[in-house]
Amino acid sequence: MNQMIPQQWSCPCRNQCTRKYAALTQIPWRVFCKKGCGADGDTWEECLEECNEICYKDPVLKDHQWSAYIDRSPGAANHSEECFYACVSGCGYKFDIQREKVDQVRPNRPPAPPPVSKTPPPTVEHHGASEDVPGTSA
Repeated sequence: MNQMIPQQWSCPCRNQCTRKYAALTQIPWRVFCKKGCGADGDTWEECLEECNEICYKDPVLKDHQWSAYIDRSPGAANHSEECFYACVSGCGYKFDIQREKVDQVRPNRPPAPPPVSKTPPPTVEHHGASEDVPGTSA
């Protein structure tokens, strides 16, 4: 009987992702790399566009930037960027793109809007207790 070895269970691209990101345990970037490997696009450009869609989420609720996190976003902005680079890495494996070209790809996203700064509430001057106001309630 012919026995399958683990390397035959998934495509070589996915195995490359697992090897490249094997040491990372906090955030499994290999998952995003594998999403690039398995992307539906038929071209390198379409694969990159899918990486944009996977890793960068637009707000679900209009005018509420925080609502982007509801839609399976990797979280903080730097996480989205790392997700994108991992996904691009998978696209590179899938389409056999030279590493130099893969490393030059940058996210195709407009810069995030600056955080809304809230003006601090006005400070209330605190005066010491007045002599004609008793310290206890009646």
